[in-house]
Amino acid sequence: GKDVTLIGHHAMVKVCLDAAEALAKEGVEAEVIDNRCLRPLDMATIVESVKKTGRAVVVEECWPQYGVGAEVSARLMTDAFDYLDAPVQRLSQADAPAPYSWALEKLAIPTAAQVAEAVRRMG
Repeated sequence: GKDVTLIGHHAMVKVCLDAAEALAKEGVEAEVIDNRCLRPLDMATIVESVKKTGRAVVVEECWPQYGVGAEVSARLMTDAFDYLDAPVQRLSQADAPAPYSWALEKLAIPTAAQVAEAVRRMG
């Protein structure tokens, strides 16, 4: 992709891929980064993608505080700041107690539609 980098790990990779597919129908080319290994974190791949696209959306299932998404976002601000055309966007689980039912989990976990909307907001 040339327009935005979508970064996810585990189940959020599928969400990012679905969002990229939806965005492609609108003419937006998204590159999806699958963080298969979180330690060591492959920041070189992420930074190279952001250098190309100028935009990044970090998607995770965890709460917004202290997670992988927070670390990736912070590292992008230090390692790729000069290449960003917009602030890094983060999508995470709702900042609420962990959902205990499927219906509540569906409301709390980021969706492809939410990822696509975050990209649209970036302009």
